[in-house]
This record gives sequence, C-alpha cells and structure tokens, in this order.
Amino acid sequence: MKTQLVNRTAFASTLDNKLHQRLNQLSKETFIPKTKLLDQAVQLLLNKYNEK
Repeated sequence: MKTQLVNRTAFASTLDNKLHQRLNQLSKETFIPKTKLLDQAVQLLLNKYNEK
C-alpha cells in the first residue's frame, strides 16, 4: 500500500556524508525531524537567492 502525501512531496537525492552525519546529530539533539530541518534549510537557501 502506497501512502499518499497531501502536504509534502517525496524526492530522492544524495547528501555529503559529513553533512548527513551532522543533520542526524542535529535532529537527535533538537528532537526536530530531519524533514522539518530540510524544509528550513531549503527556505533559507531560497530566501538567500531571492534577496539578490
């Protein structure tokens, strides 16, 4: 059975090993799911490039 996502979009990518390790650690320390941390990271990146 395939789960239908309503408010999210699944995608596949890769991440630098050290960044992945740090993301895992941050998620454990803050109790924030990695998906939410990635949402924040992408939002910051988009904000950075929209400022120009």
